Amino acid sequence: MPGDVAGILTDNGVDGAVAVQADQSEKENDFLLDLAVNNSFIKGIVGWVDFKADNIAERLAYYSQFKIIKGFRYILQAETNRALMLEPAFKQGIGLLQQYGFTYDILIFPDQLKYAAELAAAYPGQKFVLDHVAKPPIKSGEHTQWAADLTLLAQNQNVWCKLSGMVTEADWGNWKPEDIKPYLDTVIGAFAVERCMFGSDWPVCLLAADYKQVKELVEAYAGQFTVAEREKLFGGNAVEFYNL
Repeated sequence: MPGDVAGILTDNGVDGAVAVQADQSEKENDFLLDLAVNNSFIKGIVGWVDFKADNIAERLAYYSQFKIIKGFRYILQAETNRALMLEPAFKQGIGLLQQYGFTYDILIFPDQLKYAAELAAAYPGQKFVLDHVAKPPIKSGEHTQWAADLTLLAQNQNVWCKLSGMVTEADWGNWKPEDIKPYLDTVIGAFAVERCMFGSDWPVCLLAADYKQVKELVEAYAGQFTVAEREKLFGGNAVEFYNL
C-alpha cells in the first residue's frame, strides 16, 4: 500500500511514481484512483480495460475524464494464445487509445516479442512501453534470441522500455550486477537512453531485492551516462512518455 512505499521513495530521492495495475479488472482502476486522491506521490496510473470487449470504445471514453489515468496494460504474458495482441478484436481496442492520448504497457515474455513488434508497427502513432525488458531468462544466462527479438521491437520508434523487473528474472538469492549487465547493454544499445526509463517493479522486486538495491543497480550502470542522460532515465523520460 502507499504507506509502505512512501518513506522508501523519500529515502531514495524519488518524488513521484506511476502506479501500474496488477489485477485484470476495472475494480483495480477504482482502487488506484482512490489511492491517488490521498497520495500525491502517485503521479500517474496505468489501469486495465478489456481490449477485446464490444464496449471498449465506451470504456476508454469513460476513463478519459480521469486525467491521472495515463494508459492501460493487459497481462499478455499469461495468455494461452501467445499472439492474442494480434487478434482483430484486441487490435481494435489498441487502435482507439491514441485519440485519448493513452499509452500502452506491454507485459510479455520473450517468446512474444515478435508479436509486439508487429503490433507496434501497425500503430506507429501509438506510444508503447515494454515492461521488465520482456523478462529474459537472466538466471540461465540465455541471451541471443531475446536480444535479437528485442532489437527488432526497438526499431519501432514509438516503443520505449522500462529498466525494471530484472532482479526477479535472475537468481533471487545470489544475483550480481554483472549477471544483469549484458541485458542492460542490449536494452540501451537497442533503445538508447532517450527511450528508456527506470522502473522499480516494487513490491514484486522484494522477492529478490529491496527498492534501494534495484535503484542502485541501474544507478551504477548509468554512471557511464551524462548528467542529462541520467536525469532522463530517472524521471524525464517517464514524464514525457506518460505526460505526467
